[in-house]
Parts: sequence; C-alpha cells; structure tokens
Amino acid sequence: MCKIRLKGKFQNYTIINVHAPTEESDPEEKERWYSEVESVYSKSPKGDIKFIIGDMNAKVGRESIYRPTIGCHSLHETSNDNGTRLIDLATSLGMVVGSTRFPHKNIHKITWVSADDVTRNQIDHVLIDGRHCSNLLDVRSRRGANIDSDHHLVVCKIRARISRYK
Repeated sequence: MCKIRLKGKFQNYTIINVHAPTEESDPEEKERWYSEVESVYSKSPKGDIKFIIGDMNAKVGRESIYRPTIGCHSLHETSNDNGTRLIDLATSLGMVVGSTRFPHKNIHKITWVSADDVTRNQIDHVLIDGRHCSNLLDVRSRRGANIDSDHHLVVCKIRARISRYK
C-alpha cells in the first residue's frame, strides 16, 4: 500500500494505491487488509479529494441494490466475495467505484488477462469520494501501453473545479 498527496491548483489530492489479497486468500487476512485501508483513508486530510486505486482483485457486478455505489457498466454480471467487500468499503467510506460508472465497450473494461489469454476480468478499480464523483470524467483501460504486466493500464480523467460559494 502506498499513499501520495499531491498539491492541486484548487484542492489537494490524496491517492492511495493498493494491491488487495486474492479471492482465495484467508478471510482474516482480507479483513485485516480492508481495515488497514480504512485506517490509511481516515488519516488523510478531510479537505482533500481522495482516491483509492489499484489491483483490488474484485469482480464488481451489476447488482441493482449496489447501483448508487457502483453504477451499471461493469464487465461482470455478479460480484465475487472481494467485489462485495470492495462495495462495502466504498459504502462505509462514502466513496463510489468510478471504474464501473462509465459506458464503454467490454474491450475497454478489461484490466487483467490470464496467461492463457482466455480469462479476462475487470479487477483493477478506481474509487473516489462520493462528494467529488462529478469531478471524475472517465475511467477506462488502455491495452496498448507496454507496462510488462498481465494487467492493462487503467486511466482516469478528472477535472479540478473551484466552488462558487462566497
């Protein structure tokens, strides 16, 4: 886990980069990991725009009960255990899963390809504070980037806005 704080023109950004345990990991290990993410998040300054990005090893589905948190444009139909844990984390922190909110072709949602080139998943995600989710303009994967990994590069576009309140 890595945390970086960037100074922006109007607001500062806190980006927490994570690598979650796999689906087959011990449930206690997953609980420890998610509580550590919550701890790092809570220690970040309240005024910052906060992101949690990285390999979540979570298949987030299109379940209608989670629609306010995840949107409706996921690659997968149903969430796995890590997916529901990620949704619970996002809900408890007041965040949204930005990587499943934008309509793209399935080829642009795939973030991981297995070694045999058969299994393709969307397991890398971008989470942003719910109050700043309108600043997130787009999230998609870029297949052409040579990053020497079985994961595709995930790119998000954000905008910086100032408040009009006096």
